[in-house]
Amino acid sequence: MLLKMLTGLSGPLFSLAPGDEYDFEDAEAERLKAAEFAVDADPKEPVKGKKGRGDVVPASGNSSAD
Repeated sequence: MLLKMLTGLSGPLFSLAPGDEYDFEDAEAERLKAAEFAVDADPKEPVKGKKGRGDVVPASGNSSAD
C-alpha cells in the first residue's frame, strides 16, 4: 500500500522524510496510519500534454505586419 509519510522513519531498508512516499505491506501500512505516521498517498495522475495547436498563426492574414 502506497503511503505518504507525515513523520520521518528509518530502518535497515529505507530512510524516509515527511512527504516521502513508500510502498509498505498492508499490515505495516495500517499500523503506520493508525499511529498517524502516514496517510494514503494520492494516486498518481498521468501527466497530460498540451492539447490543440497553441502557437499557430491564423491563415486569415490578420497579422499586424500588413
